[in-house]
Amino acid sequence: MSLKVYTTSVTASREIKSLQAEVTRVLESKCKEFENVDISQDNCLREEMRTKAGNPTAMPPQIFNGDMYCGDGPTFMNAVEEDNLDEFLKLK
Repeated sequence: MSLKVYTTSVTASREIKSLQAEVTRVLESKCKEFENVDISQDNCLREEMRTKAGNPTAMPPQIFNGDMYCGDGPTFMNAVEEDNLDEFLKLK
């Protein structure tokens, strides 16, 4: 399975920008390979992200392991703080 992080390159929200940057930084620092999916490139990608997350109003970043939903940015950061990132990412 492969990790996917749904993000957007077009947002005025500092919170979204910050969370996306932090998720990317943590994954790179932990040597976790992942695909960045920019939902601003196509509305179909936004709908795909929301459908897979089971939330019609989900905002990036949203993290998936294959088709398994892991969680959103704040949940990811909680997993990092609690030192259970691999469990969050469904790698265990």
